[in-house]
Amino acid sequence: MITARQKEIFAASGKLLTQSGINGLTIKNLAAEMGFTEGAVYRHFKSKEEIILLMLEYLAENMDERLSAMPKEPDPERHLLNLFENQLNFFSQNPHFVVAVFSDGLMKTSDKVNAAILKVMTVKMKHLFPVIFSGQQKGVFTTAISSEELIHIIMGSFRLQMFRWRALGFRDDIKESGIKPIQSLLKIIKNH
Repeated sequence: MITARQKEIFAASGKLLTQSGINGLTIKNLAAEMGFTEGAVYRHFKSKEEIILLMLEYLAENMDERLSAMPKEPDPERHLLNLFENQLNFFSQNPHFVVAVFSDGLMKTSDKVNAAILKVMTVKMKHLFPVIFSGQQKGVFTTAISSEELIHIIMGSFRLQMFRWRALGFRDDIKESGIKPIQSLLKIIKNH
């Protein structure tokens, strides 16, 4: 169970990662950011790697719970939009998770971090695959491209949007700007 204090540490860690990358996320900097002693941070986490790992584990579990709880929309196009709207709403309220998942520098830090990022991606794919496959079976989405490849295209577009939002310092409304590329992709993948 993640505590409220650990969630605060996640947010402060994301701020440091955004400002100065993985090298800027140190226990010393984190303690200063939060107005804690380093010992207080160490009571919650042993290392910055543990912070990042727990952030990613929390995100994977949270995403799986949120997306599993969504009503199953019979229209695959609407269901796909609902999935991404749900994610965009979550990220708009928790931009520090964008930094944890969509930062290239983090992928170089450890095999454990890579595995945790892959788990987040696997959870997303778990929820996208049935929607894409159903859409293809119903004739809504093209079958000229496999379900797996459509998922990669969609997730790649979403990833690019998250990088853009981060580069803009999270200033624009991601709920609005983030859904537009998904709507455009739907136009491309729909059977005409």
